[in-house]
Amino acid sequence: MRVAFASEPGHPDRPNEDFIGATADAVVLLDGASIPPGITSTCSHSVRWYSHTLGSTLLAEMTQSAGPLPELLAQGIKHVTSLHDFTCELTHGGSPSATVIMLRQTADHLDWLVLGDSTLILDTGTPEPMVICDDRLEQVAAPHRARLDSLRGGTPEHAEARREYVETLGRYRNRDGGFWVASTDPLAADQALTGTTPADQVRAAALLTDGAADAISRYRLITWRQLLDVLAQKGPAALIRKVRIAERSDPHGERWPRSKTHDDATAVHCDLP
Repeated sequence: MRVAFASEPGHPDRPNEDFIGATADAVVLLDGASIPPGITSTCSHSVRWYSHTLGSTLLAEMTQSAGPLPELLAQGIKHVTSLHDFTCELTHGGSPSATVIMLRQTADHLDWLVLGDSTLILDTGTPEPMVICDDRLEQVAAPHRARLDSLRGGTPEHAEARREYVETLGRYRNRDGGFWVASTDPLAADQALTGTTPADQVRAAALLTDGAADAISRYRLITWRQLLDVLAQKGPAALIRKVRIAERSDPHGERWPRSKTHDDATAVHCDLP
């Protein structure tokens, strides 16, 4: 497996809360859930600390164990929780969280796991690639976006609406009928989308945080097939440049309503010769 990636923070003055790690036969991508100003976390650790600690833990587990990916994710969540459950209040849902993609190649198959709204794309040589994304967050969020989407980005009113929106979504996090992400409960791993695909049926794979997948899911700049071509021919950084150009053309979210002008964006391309 040959892996190329690019990652860019949403704002130069804020830490990049995405995590990407790879070996010759395993890739892990996490997207930490940003906490907007005005929301007090019950955990003293940052979102970046959580995504990077869990991500590095998962990558180590994948290189040391051939166990099922949900089992490794559950172990990773449990381990990271143990690092701060005596110093932080983790029982009220205010602890950091992240989406997770895990991809592992063996001699004859690919194992994959997707938890949360990051996107995995498998190029199987067909006209339309296989696109895997957990859309439960979008289903929960859609009815609550009206006020946020009606306001001009960059205004105090928009910032307050975003805070209220994030607080509302927090009531649905890691609950039946809501959406699931990695946080403190290892049982969330059981809710991940998983699969196994014969390795000889996959030419390439792409892993995207939502800040990069917005090229299609929000801005409709290209198709999934064209996205794979951009990654293969021009590299992951070229995809992120496309996203940033679109965002800079609409800084206040008037054409494309959104929570933030720019989000952390990470794109990974895996060539599977």
